[in-house]
Amino acid sequence: MCKFTIIILLCSTFSIFSTQVSAQNIDIDLLKSINGSTSTTLRIYSRFISNSTTVVAISTPVVMGFVAFIEKDVDLLKNALYLGANIGVDGVLTYGLKHGIGRPRPYITYPTIITAYETQTSLSFPSGHTSLAFTTATALSIKYPKWYVIAPSYFWACSVGFSRMNLGVHYPSDVLAGAFLGAGSAYITYKINEWFWKKHGNKKLKKLQANL
Repeated sequence: MCKFTIIILLCSTFSIFSTQVSAQNIDIDLLKSINGSTSTTLRIYSRFISNSTTVVAISTPVVMGFVAFIEKDVDLLKNALYLGANIGVDGVLTYGLKHGIGRPRPYITYPTIITAYETQTSLSFPSGHTSLAFTTATALSIKYPKWYVIAPSYFWACSVGFSRMNLGVHYPSDVLAGAFLGAGSAYITYKINEWFWKKHGNKKLKKLQANL
């Protein structure tokens, strides 16, 4: 947990520094390059992937929980509860950082060089979409460490991060911080989840089994 806290603090420090330097720094230059792509197909893909984030993240534990009840699978239900709790932890950390740092969206700070293909009312750092995607991908990879789970999960998560820059709503540093935060949230929640079931496993498992 300490390691991930240090990573988050380092990313936050970088973000604060990057907002104070010129518009020609690496962060804004990279964003200009990604946002400036004129490919219509890429823009459509970015919108689709970006819009899929919340749907995929929320529906995954819901579907897992539904199947667990149908199949009377206690282990699957435990994993569904873990993914659900993971989303909650990630959301608290993400929006806590957003309001704590208060970084405006890039299209607000640089309206003449960044084109916004969608607008957001929340703050920029870290990227909530990216954080949510990476926390979902990491949680699934932890519980199901198979290549056919890991590869598509992280491909989707990376696509979400790219889409946020392509649409002009996040800096690369926002996306990088979101990825670290999402992965860290999944790991922290996993450790808490393991401790919980180890400490309260017998009583809670009996209740779960009785409800299935």
